[in-house]
Amino acid sequence: MDRYVGGFLAVLIILGALGAGVVALINVLSPPWAPAPGTPIYGYRVLATFPHDPNAFTEGLVYFQGYLYEGTGLNGRSSIRQQNLTSGEVLRSVALPEQYFGEGVTILGERVYQLTWQSNVGFVYDLNFTPVRNFSYVTEGWGLTNNGSHLIMSDGTANLYFLDPGNLTVVEYVQVRDGTSPVTQLNELEYVNGEVWANVWKTDLVARISPATGSVLGWIDISGLLSPAERLRPVDVLNGIAYDAASDRLLVTGKLWPTIFQIELVP
Repeated sequence: MDRYVGGFLAVLIILGALGAGVVALINVLSPPWAPAPGTPIYGYRVLATFPHDPNAFTEGLVYFQGYLYEGTGLNGRSSIRQQNLTSGEVLRSVALPEQYFGEGVTILGERVYQLTWQSNVGFVYDLNFTPVRNFSYVTEGWGLTNNGSHLIMSDGTANLYFLDPGNLTVVEYVQVRDGTSPVTQLNELEYVNGEVWANVWKTDLVARISPATGSVLGWIDISGLLSPAERLRPVDVLNGIAYDAASDRLLVTGKLWPTIFQIELVP
């Protein structure tokens, strides 16, 4: 069943009915995948670079009204921050309590939403990072974006969940597939021109996904961005996509990366 309307309770009922065998199968489907025949693959061209805090364990990245917003992870180091893209200066930052591992971030209306990894708790702030409310979910929290009307959340599986921003409950989900193969470990998300773009954890691949069907429309191979000099200090995986719709700018970075790259796609 590719599409389902309902809440988390119904999702749990379906998962329970499918049984542990399906869960085990999902757990062994790890990247990289061979793209399905006919699925387009894109490369990239670097247009500009910007400084990035090399101590930021990037889990969420958003460009909104002229500023970059970033959610960072790791217990005791998680935060939500607003920064100047050009200079890299952090203009405003709020640390999460030590028990929380921060994850995906998105902005819808005048609200900033942030997930946590395994605590089943999300946070809602105003644009000044004043807390508005908390919310809960039954899966892990990985990536977060929105389509202008719903939040879209990943949890490390092949599922994308659509949440009502008012009551923050799941109203729908799709399973992401490339051809007939489920694509798991979907991580940081961005909504780009009607598509959901998802970093695939532990790879340099970004999946371009139809939010209506879950079908992978194309792959972006972003390998080779960091130079050998930039890898002299510890860096982690690619994990950060931000889209500046007003200027049609695509920004990418990774966990502990010293640089944010503005790129454009090439066949």
